[in-house]
Amino acid sequence: MPPSDLFEFQRMTRLPPYVFAQVTEFKMAARRAGVDVVDLGMGNPDLGTPKHIVDKLVEASLKDTNHRYSASRGITKLRQAICDWYKRRYDVDVDPDQESVVSIGVKEGLAHLTLATITPGEVVLAPDPTYPIHSYAAIISGGDLRSVPIGPGRDFFADLQVAVRQTWPKPRMLVLSFPHNPTGTVVDLNFFEKVVDFCKEHRILVVHDLAYADLCFDGYQAPSLLQVKGAKDIGVEAFSLSKSYSMAGWRIGFICGNSKMVSALTRIKSYLDYGAFQPIQIAAIIALNGPQECVQEICDTYRERRDALCDGLIRAGWPVDPPKGTMFLWAKIPDKFQHLGSVEFAKFLITKAKVAVSPGLGFGNGGEGYVRFALVENVQRINQATRGIKKALQAKNEDIPVLDSDDVTQALG
Repeated sequence: MPPSDLFEFQRMTRLPPYVFAQVTEFKMAARRAGVDVVDLGMGNPDLGTPKHIVDKLVEASLKDTNHRYSASRGITKLRQAICDWYKRRYDVDVDPDQESVVSIGVKEGLAHLTLATITPGEVVLAPDPTYPIHSYAAIISGGDLRSVPIGPGRDFFADLQVAVRQTWPKPRMLVLSFPHNPTGTVVDLNFFEKVVDFCKEHRILVVHDLAYADLCFDGYQAPSLLQVKGAKDIGVEAFSLSKSYSMAGWRIGFICGNSKMVSALTRIKSYLDYGAFQPIQIAAIIALNGPQECVQEICDTYRERRDALCDGLIRAGWPVDPPKGTMFLWAKIPDKFQHLGSVEFAKFLITKAKVAVSPGLGFGNGGEGYVRFALVENVQRINQATRGIKKALQAKNEDIPVLDSDDVTQALG
């Protein structure tokens, strides 16, 4: 037998346990038992990709020349298309050759960008709670992750200033994402202006994930980091077609901005991949350059679902604030159930309400006490979910167990 330390992988041991696994186990056990669970857990868009984009994929897939290796940095016309998108949307000039690279989804881009730019031991600041890749990319790269609190009632920029003052060695990188997943926090352009000035002063690289640029409600419009004068001196921004065009499974995104950071990502990708399947890239050009009414229709669908979920939860006795952006609702666990913690409360909702949500702890320690709802079911199913939640919230204290994950079947009974 080989020695046990042969299979000790340092980068993997630095990663925390996957908190969502327990809740996923409960959800799957419930479904195996025949329970109809309304799944509002994973943020996996259920809306189909608009037809004109799919049609272009089919057409391009039929051409043998598109079956060969592509370019790891993305084909020229696609890089030009994302630069044109920035110009139309934000009046920002982006050089398609020096300041733009296509990624195989934003997760891949952010992970490899961090790997290319962060030396083991360098400090990376990320919000807590946040979408896991924003923090885990630093851990995987060997960086020293430090957290900045985010959420209801907090001033993120003030907390950022405190974090930088209290951090040694000084931070090398700051990772941001607004509108923010999971908390729904939104910012204005003035926020980014302060961030750019502050990070220039402290020599901190900035990475901003603009995944929810188009999923904005109630008159709010999400600004771009790159709108700020001088932002490209220190920062890049990521954008994905996953949400705006409902192309999550297609895995196509971009990193744009600072030429040296883009160059580092481009170079490391040249060693790691040959780019996304070329017909997908061609279809992405059509998405960005073609009719944009579909983007508003997708946004309107999420707004309708948001309203149904918030109204239903409020009627159920669970006060929540409708988010102005993203496809999620960040909800504080009702006081009566706070003692359970987010993981046990999520399991409670599966067993008593037949609804799956994501426990806040899965997004970082700062997420404890909250759960995240994903707007990935239609209004009828959301109404079904809130009816089930209303019944569950009426449970007497003695009927609120801390559930044993080894006895899922009994809990479902």
